[in-house]
Amino acid sequence: MRYHVGKGALFLVLLVFSICLGHDWPQFRGPNRDGKSAETGLLKEWPEGGPRLLWTAQADLGIGFSHPVIAKGMIYTTGVIGKEGVLFALDLEGDLKWKVIYGPEWYRPTRPGTRSIPTVEGDRVYFFSGLGALYCYDAITGAKKWSLDAAAKYQGVRPLWAWAESPLVVDDKVICTPGGKLATMAALDKITGEVIWVTKDLTDKSAYCSPILVERGGKKIIVTMTAKAVVGVEAANGKILWQDMFAEYQGPRISDTNPISPIYHEDFIYTTSGYDDGGALLELSADGTSVRRKWTDKTLDCHHGNVVLVDGYIYGSNFLSNEKGNWVCLDFETGKVMYETTWHNKGSVIYADGMLYCYEDDEGYFALVKPTPAGFEVVSSFKITHGSGQHWTHPAISDGRLYIRHGSAMMAYDIKAK
Repeated sequence: MRYHVGKGALFLVLLVFSICLGHDWPQFRGPNRDGKSAETGLLKEWPEGGPRLLWTAQADLGIGFSHPVIAKGMIYTTGVIGKEGVLFALDLEGDLKWKVIYGPEWYRPTRPGTRSIPTVEGDRVYFFSGLGALYCYDAITGAKKWSLDAAAKYQGVRPLWAWAESPLVVDDKVICTPGGKLATMAALDKITGEVIWVTKDLTDKSAYCSPILVERGGKKIIVTMTAKAVVGVEAANGKILWQDMFAEYQGPRISDTNPISPIYHEDFIYTTSGYDDGGALLELSADGTSVRRKWTDKTLDCHHGNVVLVDGYIYGSNFLSNEKGNWVCLDFETGKVMYETTWHNKGSVIYADGMLYCYEDDEGYFALVKPTPAGFEVVSSFKITHGSGQHWTHPAISDGRLYIRHGSAMMAYDIKAK
């Protein structure tokens, strides 16, 4: 560990950590993994050049595509320095509090860098390495609690671009998807790291997807996308409740890349994936044990920027070819395309206080957009100039601040309405 916490400082950290500051963004895609913040009182228009830059972190965060997570007064992210993975903890002013080297990481020439976004739950941080290992660290001190090489234990088949899942915490369990010949998914005791169950009847490959939690028919159901299907797994015991195979409605597939977390709303599950796969709306049965397709779509085949559902419409960007794509709006109930339009390039999207936050992944343009099916209405925009490499991380919003990670740099912008 690189940072020592004295007794007095530790007491203050514990005091702060026991209080939820503002609206935390403690895991991938926010509090509910749907890309949405409940914050209000945010700017509806930005000044020319973008919102005020509060700080740029001085620490070298290494190479990584891990967006920052913000929980109880701390910021966490991961990066690769050399061949080693590093977990970083910063305070809300961007100053490094501690960092720990957790082990080997994905450093190869094919898109080197960390993939997993940490998940903060209680006083612990969980994350999954690009090499298929699950880690648990103390969120206050950075002390290691436990780790498991899930890929090795379950004979995981490495995806082309390495593992890229953010762990899901469900009650006393932390969920990971090694995509192995012995098990696709595993549930570990979140305190001890001991294995609780594995999906012995499902041995499909991992497909970069971070799972969500759905509650239906008295069951807690883990929903994710594997290489071949959308699957529902009972959280209590690892039982496979249902599978919906892509090939049955999307035709021949050219890729097992399915990094988009499903969206659940009023008994319906929406899934989408790039490389001409398209998407589908699945109706979940009352007891949670089966699904049926309501509609399919080929327009919003999202690459890795994910989508948001706002007032009955799905917003996101699609994948056309050569890493290019347009911005799309679908009617959630019918799948009707409301618009498909060009704006710089495809990218990631989140939502807060009545506005879309769109971060295109080519040149780093960032826009504040009205969520309306009438068209892609940009209110304000600016360009991210700090950092280097692909603009592939997702933005995060917490307590009136917009956080953006780009390569080894992290920035915080003031988006509070004055």
